[in-house]
Amino acid sequence: MLRIHFTPRDLARVTVAATPAHLWEVLLSLHMLQQSDGRLVFDDWRRHVRATVAPDQMRLLLELTPPKGYSPDFLTPAEAAPDFETTLEMTLATPRQEIRNQLELLSKYRPMSPWTRELAQGERASLHKLGRAIRTYHAAAIAPYWKSIGTHVAADHAHRGEALARHGVDRLLSTLHPRVRWVAPVLQVLDMHDRDLYLDGRGIQLQPSAFCWQVPTKLRDPELKPILVYPIQHAPGILRQQPTDGVPSSEPLSSLLGSTRAAALEAAVEGCTTTELAKRCKISPAAASHQATVLREAGLITTRRAGASVRHEVTQLGIWLLSGYGSGTLRQPQPQSRLTA
Repeated sequence: MLRIHFTPRDLARVTVAATPAHLWEVLLSLHMLQQSDGRLVFDDWRRHVRATVAPDQMRLLLELTPPKGYSPDFLTPAEAAPDFETTLEMTLATPRQEIRNQLELLSKYRPMSPWTRELAQGERASLHKLGRAIRTYHAAAIAPYWKSIGTHVAADHAHRGEALARHGVDRLLSTLHPRVRWVAPVLQVLDMHDRDLYLDGRGIQLQPSAFCWQVPTKLRDPELKPILVYPIQHAPGILRQQPTDGVPSSEPLSSLLGSTRAAALEAAVEGCTTTELAKRCKISPAAASHQATVLREAGLITTRRAGASVRHEVTQLGIWLLSGYGSGTLRQPQPQSRLTA
């Protein structure tokens, strides 16, 4: 069991990421590719990736990412950038000694190949080869599904915000995941290696992930920025490819619901008041209230009292609808947006 120890200062510095992390999704999807769990959710995706990514590119990445045990921390930079390319450049700029140390640790779980030995020696050609392999894999396995992944992560972010706003950080931590227990001031993560992590005032970032499966995970090095990656709710439809035919992917949803109502449903992913809904949809408050009523009666959003106003949030049914129609105009939260305790 992993035990994460909080101080009062740490509780005030708990954040929840508003968007998925590119390289965490790359790493954890490579784990899922090597497993057979979650067939209803991941099997179509697995077939697509195996048919699309060249075996030689795949082999390089699988050598670094065993499905169980340790994967090098440099593959998922602690200080990730909002876009994929910048984050990848940070990975490739990892100091050679850190790469060498982490690959030596990996060798305890998986024997080194000639290529990983070259990588451990810091040869520039091996780093370029790693960069090409990650870019190729990301283009096939992550980028086509990014809108759908972002939709589900944004919804998770909104629900965590409700827990934090209504009940405080205790509720946020105690409802994070079935395999996580909050026994203040310690967050217990079951099914992880027996160790203690002392935050010592650094706080912690909670990172929702579509490819994280069953159990949360984290960076191994306790000196790095504390990040706990946890699974969002998995359901069929969480991985929907973005259309590539050039037709705006929001059109089918707009045809079904009407453009204004489709925009209102998308706005509710982040959670919003009636006034905020009106501004996002560029309609009057009365019209926004009407649209919210229709969506609520259809079971696509919920509405609750929040002080003097009401707050609208998307339901799981609404998320499935957005994913199924591949909404391409979904207003994603900005990467720097955080829920903060």
